Amino acid sequence: MLATLLEIGQTLASPVELRTALERVLGTLERDAGVRRAAVLMLDSGSEEIRVAVSVGLAAEAHRVRCRLGQGIAGRVVESGRPVAMAVPSREPLFPRGAGEESALEGSFYCVPIAAERRPLGALAIEVRQDDQADGGDGGRFFALIATMISQALRIHRRLEEELDGSADEIGMVGVARKRQGLGSIIGVSPQMREACERIARIAPTGATVLIRGEPGTGKELVARAIHSHSARAKKAFVKVSVGAVPDRMIESEVFGHEKGAFAGATSSKRGSLELACGGTLFLDEVGELSGSAQTRFLRLLREGRFARLGGTETLSADVRILAASTTDLEAAVAAQEFREDLHRRLSASAVFLPPLRERGSDVLLLAEHFFARYSRAHGKRIRRISTAAMDMLASHPWPGNVRELENTIERAVLSCESSVLHGHHLPPALQVAKAPETSTRASLSEAVQQYEKDLILDALKSARGNRMHAARLLDTTERVIGYKIHKYGIEPQRFRAPGLASR
Repeated sequence: MLATLLEIGQTLASPVELRTALERVLGTLERDAGVRRAAVLMLDSGSEEIRVAVSVGLAAEAHRVRCRLGQGIAGRVVESGRPVAMAVPSREPLFPRGAGEESALEGSFYCVPIAAERRPLGALAIEVRQDDQADGGDGGRFFALIATMISQALRIHRRLEEELDGSADEIGMVGVARKRQGLGSIIGVSPQMREACERIARIAPTGATVLIRGEPGTGKELVARAIHSHSARAKKAFVKVSVGAVPDRMIESEVFGHEKGAFAGATSSKRGSLELACGGTLFLDEVGELSGSAQTRFLRLLREGRFARLGGTETLSADVRILAASTTDLEAAVAAQEFREDLHRRLSASAVFLPPLRERGSDVLLLAEHFFARYSRAHGKRIRRISTAAMDMLASHPWPGNVRELENTIERAVLSCESSVLHGHHLPPALQVAKAPETSTRASLSEAVQQYEKDLILDALKSARGNRMHAARLLDTTERVIGYKIHKYGIEPQRFRAPGLASR
């Protein structure tokens, strides 16, 4: 059962939601430990009621059952803090039996308390088949160890929630702070992204024209949508025009619209993007690619708030906010007389610069975990975590394609992964340098326990952004002990640290 213990430890230390991790733990027990039915039971400290949080093999109605402390076997285990091992009971409130299940009483029943800091949190309840007890007859100790691992995961989860509520900025969790600003879709902890997000939060409600600058793949459209979503125009249309994808001769028609007969092939009138975005936001991507005549029309729009369709004489008013983005060096284009200086001046009055990912080293792993969770769910993959070796490869890559390249890399890796852990060999060859040894699933009990301990410390350091003191508090231990374990396992906390944050 050592491989099972190791897998469960890795699952509980992986960057997924706690409920998902617990569901995967029970699934592992069902697959490998002869478990017929199992549930993680949680205590509501306010009502003192116990309920099924996650389960395997239980009917849906079991999740609607509540019992009080001291009621039934599970209620007594939670109240007393003492485990129980017995023959499968014929009646147990939180383990109701459906029709035809009354005879399935052969086997063993274990109920082990889940507690933290001597406070009851719930229990782990397990039914094991008589003829398939993979624990070798020592189920009590085996399931008690798993309950202890779950207790530790719950404690870390609750401590982390407290830390985020009280000191999100202190430990570098800027994603939380961004959510408070309404910019939860933008992920980053680096000083560059802090500055960008603070500027976006200031600009969004003003209604000003904004120029968003940055290399390809840095997330300019994401920022444009965030600005729109947190402005007074949020409930109106957001219309995007990719200037570089539209032929020069058609860009004016695309933006301003045209009248019938305005040019060869204009067999009817057409509303442009400005009219389609009425009351909302028009986003011009790659504004530096505008033709000279389109720049002139656009400058008039910004000056007067009015425009005319191509080939038309009627002047139309434009109730629309303009957001523009560019990857090109507009100053060089102005110097080369390829872009109007007065238009550049108007656009640049309110500008946001998005740094390349190579300058946001502390954001790489945060983004990788975000995309990993997203695409694991989207593609129905039961991948528990990204291996440490793979994380090292992701952290050391320069990412010339920026966030878009990282996102595509993670999605392809998730699609190619058929195991419970995403390893370095699932990543593109360009990232597979200085490959660290992967964790073996064949290990002694001591090795399995040490690996679980190391994974817990790594997870706490990731959550605390490399801050040893916060990691120690998350693990309910002392900073001295954490320091010893960090040295013992050769862990480098600075890998998880945002630039400019102290280590203590």
